[in-house]
Amino acid sequence: MNAKILETENVTVSFDGFKALNQLNFSMDLGELRVVIGPNGAGKTTFLDVITGKVQPTVGRVLFKGKNLRSLPEHQIARLGIGRKFQTPRIYLNLTPRENLEITSNRNKNAFSTLFGRPHAAEKNSIKGLLETIGLSLKADIPSKLLSHGEKQRLEIGMLVAQSPDLLLVDEPVAGLTDEETYNIGELLLALAQSHSILVIEHDMEFVRQIARKVTVLHEGSVLCEGSFEEVQNDSRVIEVYLGKQQD
Repeated sequence: MNAKILETENVTVSFDGFKALNQLNFSMDLGELRVVIGPNGAGKTTFLDVITGKVQPTVGRVLFKGKNLRSLPEHQIARLGIGRKFQTPRIYLNLTPRENLEITSNRNKNAFSTLFGRPHAAEKNSIKGLLETIGLSLKADIPSKLLSHGEKQRLEIGMLVAQSPDLLLVDEPVAGLTDEETYNIGELLLALAQSHSILVIEHDMEFVRQIARKVTVLHEGSVLCEGSFEEVQNDSRVIEVYLGKQQD
């Protein structure tokens, strides 16, 4: 039986009486790629906020590799090995992709030492390999502001990986992308899933079909159902609350 990297136990988050999460019980295995879907207001973003410590649960607890995260500040949770990619890319537009990765992977997290120091050979090789993984080797030394939206998304995922997290939280990575860019992001996440635990929040059902191994559906702050993409797609409850609305 696989070890659990992430668990939530009866997590409830109330905002002025409104339950954004309602007794949410969730778990994923070490090394798993999980996709979480659900209609607007289902609690998806709050779910990530609770995992990363941005929001504290009103009731319940979050366990990361068996450790209770309750009351820990965000920076401590990040240091434990949880990295989060937000919907909008957060990269340094005036720096090159290579420099963005160097800053992110620098242990001192010091922009001056990264830009004017000399990376070790091992770090150079690691960054070179990461540039290849995210498909930006040929654009490694141009300003990142010249990248397409999809390339910026891939760069930020690379910056996340450069921090060596045990769990990657990826929030709607293909919003606003072309079909080709969406496919490229999917292939990147599938490649990273060979060596990382990844939790993806997404709306694009074709993208979910591309990458999903197991899908969790949230509705009104709780897990509605879980299963393969086909099982979820054909579940009458999901069709009613989510997929059916998409098709209207």
